[in-house]
Amino acid sequence: MGKVRVIPRGIDPEEFPPQYRPSEEWLTQWYRQYPQLAERMVLTLPGRLTRLKGHHDFIDLIKQLSQQGEPVCGLIVGGEDPKRKAYAAEIRERIEREQLSDRVFLTGARQDIREVFSVSDLVLSLSTKPESFGRTVVEALGLGVPVVGYDHGGVGEVLAALYPQGRVPLGDKDALRNAVIGVLQDKTQSPCNDRFFLSRMVQDTLECYQELLR
Repeated sequence: MGKVRVIPRGIDPEEFPPQYRPSEEWLTQWYRQYPQLAERMVLTLPGRLTRLKGHHDFIDLIKQLSQQGEPVCGLIVGGEDPKRKAYAAEIRERIEREQLSDRVFLTGARQDIREVFSVSDLVLSLSTKPESFGRTVVEALGLGVPVVGYDHGGVGEVLAALYPQGRVPLGDKDALRNAVIGVLQDKTQSPCNDRFFLSRMVQDTLECYQELLR
């Protein structure tokens, strides 16, 4: 029987360094575009607008926290899938219907996800299908930003290794809300990435090839 070797993906820590702070120019532009974020805690859900990314669970979360008086707002950061325009319209209509237009914002696709993560108080990963790795989770944790996500697939494995308090049972909305509140209230924990590095992925891959050649 052959051996199976798992080599996790990784990120460049120089691209997502701990405690990164955007430039003053970027911050000025950002708060000019989204002035509502200045006085609220920012919860960010990255990912393209497809149903499996858990946008409805995210909207439920923002609605519940707002009803509890929590000063939060939500960012949905991701582009529209040309084949799923109806779903994008569904998300916009629901935000409008729930009267959350001043709480939930769709930013569209952005090239400055590092900066967006760095001004977020919390990043979420709510995919209803297991991800193979969960790169955005590692990127956020690498910056020192806490992550709460459903405990399955690669996201569950990454959180178990780097930030176990961020794990939530799949689809458990009460557990999700409680975990988010707990993380937002606890400022003593500083997340980090100490193992999922691009350089390590490359090194482990080359070593695997060399072993096979021998």
